[in-house]
Amino acid sequence: MSDSPATDTPQITNVLVANRGEIARRVFATARRMGVATTAVFSDPDTHAPHVAEADGAVRLPGRTPAETYLRSDLLVAAAHAAGADAVHPGYGFLSENAEFAQAVLDAGLTWIGPPVKAIELMGSKVESKKLMADAGVPVLDQLDPAAITDAELPVLIKASAGGGGRGMRVVRDLAELPGQLEAARREAQSAFGDPTVFCERYIETGRHIEVQIMADRHGTVWAVGERECSIQRRHQKVVEEAPSPLVERIEAAGGFMRERLFAAAKVAAEAIGYEGAGTVEFLANEQGEFFFLEMNTRLQVEHPVTENTTGLDLVRMQLQVAGGHPLPEHQPPLRGHSIEVRLYAEDPAHDWRPQSGRLDRIDFPGAATDFGVLDAPGVRLDSGVDDGAEVSIFYDPMLAKVVSYAPNRTEAAHLLANALARAELHGLVTNRDLLVHVLRHPSFLAGDTDTAFFDRHGLDTLAAPLASERATDLSALAAALAAADVNRRGANVNRGLPGGWRNLPAQSQSKTYRTRDERDIEVRYRTTRTGIAVDDFGDVAVVSVSPDAVVLDIGGDRGVVRRRFEVAVYGGLVCVDSPLGPVSLVRQPRFVDPAGQIAEGSLLAPMPGSVIRLGAAAGDRVQAGQPILWLEAMKMEHTIAAPAAGVLTELNVIVGQQVEVGAVLALVEGEGQQ
Repeated sequence: MSDSPATDTPQITNVLVANRGEIARRVFATARRMGVATTAVFSDPDTHAPHVAEADGAVRLPGRTPAETYLRSDLLVAAAHAAGADAVHPGYGFLSENAEFAQAVLDAGLTWIGPPVKAIELMGSKVESKKLMADAGVPVLDQLDPAAITDAELPVLIKASAGGGGRGMRVVRDLAELPGQLEAARREAQSAFGDPTVFCERYIETGRHIEVQIMADRHGTVWAVGERECSIQRRHQKVVEEAPSPLVERIEAAGGFMRERLFAAAKVAAEAIGYEGAGTVEFLANEQGEFFFLEMNTRLQVEHPVTENTTGLDLVRMQLQVAGGHPLPEHQPPLRGHSIEVRLYAEDPAHDWRPQSGRLDRIDFPGAATDFGVLDAPGVRLDSGVDDGAEVSIFYDPMLAKVVSYAPNRTEAAHLLANALARAELHGLVTNRDLLVHVLRHPSFLAGDTDTAFFDRHGLDTLAAPLASERATDLSALAAALAAADVNRRGANVNRGLPGGWRNLPAQSQSKTYRTRDERDIEVRYRTTRTGIAVDDFGDVAVVSVSPDAVVLDIGGDRGVVRRRFEVAVYGGLVCVDSPLGPVSLVRQPRFVDPAGQIAEGSLLAPMPGSVIRLGAAAGDRVQAGQPILWLEAMKMEHTIAAPAAGVLTELNVIVGQQVEVGAVLALVEGEGQQ
């Protein structure tokens, strides 16, 4: 870009990022490379977050929830003035597409790193934006009036008008469920965006989600930088994103000129609203290459790194330069190679995508670049919002990091990324890592068959299964037990120079029991002998070496013996074992169980920390299996807690507004035989 900004625009010297986590760190990284000072803001739960420590200055936003902190435009503008910032970057989510916030930034004499307020207003309502795009000649899906929807128009999709990221989205297949789902969508939209407005449109079951990255300057130049495909989604939130799109590549190879048509439609959309800066025009496409306008995101997207890797551009740098009045270069860079991004979430896909909160003991991707920079050679980039020991809060989105690969072709990019994820050390919280690896290695994904029904079609029972087989899990438990035994031996009192554990009689078997994530107990028995440690029930396994943090085993099989190394990390009762056979998390089981800790059959436990926002039954009510008893809000999403079986709700231990911790007994349903 030109080094000479417009004469009426002051040079940006200090940028405040009105956001948190990974996107704040991402903007700071580019600002540092440009010689621009940085200012962070933080809520109370984020006091020790990495983005706070990395900024040149940080301003506290008193409170815990988004409504108290990151959604308060007055506090954000005051923070910019307090820190001497002269520009505000909104990141994504929160107020990033809020026209009132953008105007408040400008009214305060600060530079807004985003599009004009009018453009945000026009695209801020998905209802009005579709009308505008239709008038401009961009193909759109018709909006439906919720009060007039008929059975013939089902299924329909409810969407929040003021935001994205899947918040407020609901698929309705039964007309009787429409009123309740509309109300739930409105509550989620209000919580996430401060605006409860929702609308309905026809739901396309197996569409392809294609989007075009736009970059425009104030001098009339508009770039369609490249397209991305984001079809693999859960709860209408993207999980896997890539550039270029496999669908577009296939249509292009067949002479369909889909890329040209997409770029033209995206440019028309940008020009129709006088757009400036970075933005994304999102489309829903079918297998034949037809596409329909969904929305325009007037901000930087979560998945922008795949476009950076396939163009060589630093999109955050370009945002700052455009905001400073610089014109875009005369020519766009050519596309190169393939890039894939996955979103690493603290969640359990096997249990209804249950979000997780608490301590993340370790996050490490060996060999990954972590400077939030563009990959120019094959490799893996980690854009993370957390470090070792981070506390993952219930108040915000559970995304921990974006893991991104780049390679000359799609197959190599998929293999690179899958391998990096499988080898990563992720300790302390359940994540969606195993799911991501299974997706990247799935034949349908590798063939480019990636529509929005991918999870439904291939099944979470397969995709969310542990990477480690049952046999590998047993071997990991053996390694955990041997490492623990070695710790005990090293700490034993030794008399007359004898080694710990020495005896002059044959040793009796000792045992340790571990519980897996799928509630399977593994008992490991071992003996200390004159020649070392012998293990029972593992006749084809020989112990090569043991230390407190690593165990090496020779493992027999049909084709011979293979030596494997198991890395062992202990965090209280949690034991994490990493090996080439797959990561395993185990919980050490006590030898004796306290009867007071037993939970009554029929108890409804809180699956995560959260706030009770609604009750669906009262104590004494007769309930049916699957009937909603209450709703929890955690990480900006609603979660239904339902009756496990038919019976009577004999206990209801919570009220609306109450905060509950994970594992808390919320209610008790007693079946007929229990009363």
